[in-house]
Amino acid sequence: MLSDPMPQTARAQNPYPAQYVSRCAMKNGTQVIVRPIRPDDEALMVKFHGTLSDRTVYFRYFGFLSLHRRVAHERLLQICACDYDREMVLVVDCPDGQTGGNRILGVGRLNQLDHENSGELAVLISDQSQGQGLGTALLQQLLRVARDQKLGRVVAEMMRDNLAMQALLKRVGFRLSQLDDPDSVHAMIDL
Repeated sequence: MLSDPMPQTARAQNPYPAQYVSRCAMKNGTQVIVRPIRPDDEALMVKFHGTLSDRTVYFRYFGFLSLHRRVAHERLLQICACDYDREMVLVVDCPDGQTGGNRILGVGRLNQLDHENSGELAVLISDQSQGQGLGTALLQQLLRVARDQKLGRVVAEMMRDNLAMQALLKRVGFRLSQLDDPDSVHAMIDL
């Protein structure tokens, strides 16, 4: 049984953007919910970060970022209690058969860029869930958010070696270009 995507505590604290809650199935048939993050997701985010390999962390953060730094309370507090008007953080929420609770399998983020009518996005999927369609689900929902926010463009930057992310972005219409930094690739889509 999937958890209530909008518990009463989240409703009381924030105007929770319930319009971005959706159900989907992974390629292996597992049912998941893609939903905006909530303040009470901090413990699940700690566990999620523990599922990431050094390679996945390197691709997302452009270098090594220790687990201790990634799960620091102050950092996760900012992510879990985000301002839905300026940024949207979505998570893939899945039932955990071992604990009876839930777990996070992926996180996607869209930040509005200051002084521009654009946003920047990033997607991070746990290693054991990569290749199951979760990146596509998060990306499509983040683009929906960007359109609803009337952004004209969305950009992303990734490591040149991150071929899976480049392929995903191309599939949904992003144009890729090389940056002056030989290790990075820039992606852009006009909405």
